[in-house]
Amino acid sequence: MNIMTDAVWKFKVVPKERFDDEAARLAIRQLQRKPASVVGLATGDTTNGMHRTLAEKIVQEKIDVSCVSVCNLDEAAGLPDDHPARGISRLKRMLYDPIALKPEQIVCFRGQPDDLEAECRAFEAALARRGGIDLQFVGIGLNGHIAFCEPGMPFHAGCCAVELNAGQREEMRRKFQYASLDDVPTRAMTMGIKSIMHASRVVLLAKGSHKAGIVRAALTGPVTPELPASVLQLHPRLTVLLDDEAAAGMAESK
Repeated sequence: MNIMTDAVWKFKVVPKERFDDEAARLAIRQLQRKPASVVGLATGDTTNGMHRTLAEKIVQEKIDVSCVSVCNLDEAAGLPDDHPARGISRLKRMLYDPIALKPEQIVCFRGQPDDLEAECRAFEAALARRGGIDLQFVGIGLNGHIAFCEPGMPFHAGCCAVELNAGQREEMRRKFQYASLDDVPTRAMTMGIKSIMHASRVVLLAKGSHKAGIVRAALTGPVTPELPASVLQLHPRLTVLLDDEAAAGMAESK
């Protein structure tokens, strides 16, 4: 099903088994339109399959990526470069290494900078030198967060350092099998709401029945910092890609 809403954004629902392929195809189309694109990528369970599928398509279809730049949406602080909990290490394994991106094509937050705020400024400057982000992928958390932008973060926030809350740290402990919560990072660096909204085009990705309620709230409820993803309703070029389970709440709202 492919629906144009009354707003300015595109809304597409696909079966679960086609989700990763459809998400990867959005990136491929961008690279075909503009080989020197700057593409922003999120890390998390929603996008893992997309990244692997995108790597396969780029190799199989011989897509030229020699001029592309990529950037990471966020990063935990205080971790060595090769730590499995770092977003950049996962993206390198799933996507960047298989398509042979060069280091100079990758914009990311360093894991162990001396000054986190200075690192955020350097990240934004690197994107500005490339002309800004052409296409930014984001997921959505169960409380409506995007990147590490948790409820309450002001919409005018740019790239910034944030404190990780107990829920975020517990999720990291579980996902990456830390021996103790004491070993889990307490801070992170993230693109802010303003940074994300300045991308020329944004793609919101969600899959699974557990995301249906928050997707509905974010896309049909009030725009408020208490639900960060709701601000995407205001983006002039938003594409929403959902699997059929994540879209169930949208059907109920009609």
